Amino acid sequence: MKDLRLNQNTGISLPLGNLLTIIGACLIAAFFGFSVIERINTLETDNTLIKKDLESAVEFSIKWPRGELGSLPADSEQFLLIESLLTDVEDIQTEIKESRHNAVNIIRIQKDVEKILNDIEKLKDKVRQNGNHN
Repeated sequence: MKDLRLNQNTGISLPLGNLLTIIGACLIAAFFGFSVIERINTLETDNTLIKKDLESAVEFSIKWPRGELGSLPADSEQFLLIESLLTDVEDIQTEIKESRHNAVNIIRIQKDVEKILNDIEKLKDKVRQNGNHN
């Protein structure tokens, strides 16, 4: 058996075509390796961002219906309109209650007016009777 001793001065005889093929294969393998690593890094970054967005979406879907995240400007405007309408309804209810009392007063006044008219008719009759006797 022959010993194979290699050092930096050892010469290797290799056809140039084979050497270029080996170098080309090494470059292609390195390029492929770096491409795969870059693609894995991109996918991991996307995965991290998607997880963060998903957590935010889940938090939003839980907290929004509870009102913990505030409200939309349109909601605030609607709340103001509802409050205004409630005030108007309260005023209308007060007027209706007062109108009920007014109806009672009107009925009372109508009875009083009828009594006064009857009294006036009686007075007219008495004046006529006094006028006829003179």
